[in-house]
Amino acid sequence: MKAVKRRFFRNARRRAVGSREGVWPCRPTWAPWRHGRKQVAQPTSGFGRDVNQRRAIVKGKGLDQRGFTLVELAIVLVIIGIILGAVLKGQELINNAKMKRAYNQYREVLAAIYTYYDRYGKYPGDDPNAATRWATATPVPTSGNNDGLITGFTFGCTTQTTETCQAWYHMRLTNLLVGTGAQAPSNAYGGTIGIGYVGIQGLTTHWIGFDNVPGDVCQSLDEQYDDGVYNTGSIRGSGDYKTNPNTTYDIYFRL
Repeated sequence: MKAVKRRFFRNARRRAVGSREGVWPCRPTWAPWRHGRKQVAQPTSGFGRDVNQRRAIVKGKGLDQRGFTLVELAIVLVIIGIILGAVLKGQELINNAKMKRAYNQYREVLAAIYTYYDRYGKYPGDDPNAATRWATATPVPTSGNNDGLITGFTFGCTTQTTETCQAWYHMRLTNLLVGTGAQAPSNAYGGTIGIGYVGIQGLTTHWIGFDNVPGDVCQSLDEQYDDGVYNTGSIRGSGDYKTNPNTTYDIYFRL
């Protein structure tokens, strides 16, 4: 029995010297027959880990080293592509909606002007009877000079008594447009709308103008509803929006 015990401890020391961890791999206990059952020494490290577990970790076998497969990467790329496509398509829909809204604003103003003319025989703003017609309004509108022109074109109407600004007020008093007094309405791109008799790119006539409109939108509107050239036709611009589409311009629609 003594020879067996000596052999047991000698083998344990050899395993300690030959282990990678440099720690005592086994806690040798000599109790071969405890409680009627043979007890085997349990190999443990100094940190309470099973030696086999530590060896597996050292060799990299205990780590989850799985990467993405080609199929998984392909699925991820497809999902990303779908999301990007949806975002870009949504942005395109928004841009198209704003462009259509701007053109519809022009048509609404155009219809209001001609409805006013059909009703009173005068252009709004140029109407000589506006002050007497709406004498009880607050404030009382300013009458025009009845020369057949809506003069004093500007985008900056607030409370001015010029014909171009009073045109808005006259149409609102007739319930043809919504808004406040002589204030110029906003357009779909955050600028304002102006109406009046003015020279644009060599042609002096009545125009409905939109300021602060992106160049690419101006070009699209011109191509879709006119000749696509900024200085000819019934749609004109303050500059060449085809050459510089990233700049904002004033765009004018002929009345």
